[in-house]
Amino acid sequence: MTNALSRLPVTLAVLILTLGLCGLSACSEKKNEESTGEAEAQAATKAPAEAAPSSEPPALPGIESDGSVAVLVVQNFGEIRIEFFPDLAPNHVENFKQLARDGFYNGTQFHRVIPGFMIQGGDPNTKNDDPTDDGRGGPGYNIDAEFSDLPHVRGVVSMARMQDVNSAGSQFFIVSHEASHLDGNYTIFGRVVSGMDVVDLISQVQPTLGTSSPQEPVIVEKVRIEEFGD
Repeated sequence: MTNALSRLPVTLAVLILTLGLCGLSACSEKKNEESTGEAEAQAATKAPAEAAPSSEPPALPGIESDGSVAVLVVQNFGEIRIEFFPDLAPNHVENFKQLARDGFYNGTQFHRVIPGFMIQGGDPNTKNDDPTDDGRGGPGYNIDAEFSDLPHVRGVVSMARMQDVNSAGSQFFIVSHEASHLDGNYTIFGRVVSGMDVVDLISQVQPTLGTSSPQEPVIVEKVRIEEFGD
């Protein structure tokens, strides 16, 4: 199956991957995540590269931010700045902000990196020395879905979850290429306003053989919240 997928155009390969993953476990915190879809993830990373997208994400007309941003300081890569959409997903926005203020995300890693699709982080299990439990952690509670009509275009920040739509917790993903098949199925709560070049660099990190986990740790040193007027 890997050889067959590696000959497909990247968009189709990623679509096959994400239908198997995001519908079941990728972009999720499913407990058996590492045993479902890793072969397809490896195949997608080997697919022919698409033309590089614009460095800046597209505008989202009519979507209001609250003026605050999250600043993700990624070791050896730079900063990613994310604005929030509280009108679309108030509970998810407040949850992310509170976790950040509590230092929850400090020291976590982007544990899933799929070129031509997204990068995923926010799992506290990535702070330990056991890579086999990466993708399974959370804050110990779940948040009900807050789906919207907003599309999963480049730069959108959305919440990972298990099969249960009301199972998001702390894990999130940043879309690097349009992923319309996710629309209406995952809670979008923000958008990258600067630092997509950092997201693209992270997307290029070589994966560990047979997985979508980076060979070298991609560590989020700190996440800070800058409120409007700070």
